[in-house]
Amino acid sequence: MGAVVLGVLLAGCGSGSESASPSSSSPAPSSAAPVTGELVVVLDRGEGGEPERYTLSCGDPVSGDLPDPAAVCAHLQGLTDPFAPLPGDQVCSQQYGGPETAQVTGRWAGADVDLALARTNGCQLAQWSSLGPLLPAPGG
Repeated sequence: MGAVVLGVLLAGCGSGSESASPSSSSPAPSSAAPVTGELVVVLDRGEGGEPERYTLSCGDPVSGDLPDPAAVCAHLQGLTDPFAPLPGDQVCSQQYGGPETAQVTGRWAGADVDLALARTNGCQLAQWSSLGPLLPAPGG
């Protein structure tokens, strides 16, 4: 019986990480018009230093101080809902990814964005990874 319960729990953890925000990692339809947005990312590497601040403007023209802002915009435009919060009742693995945290604020696709990110469990790691080049690599 214990093996069955463990199997169910592990299956829930796996599916929970992958569905951290099912729409956040789903590609947008190719016929969709380009999404525009103005974002500010404040990254705290968790090492006691000053937080880093980055800006991104996805529009015409694309600009910002992240490496390759056009690639960041293209990546985010390929996601259906990149800034959706994680569901509160989600089962997450207790995988620690590091002390980094980030706050993303601004507007995306006409909606306000105010998303806090961390790397303290599997769901948060998946959410962080889904945003790809918007968040500078840990330790980088």
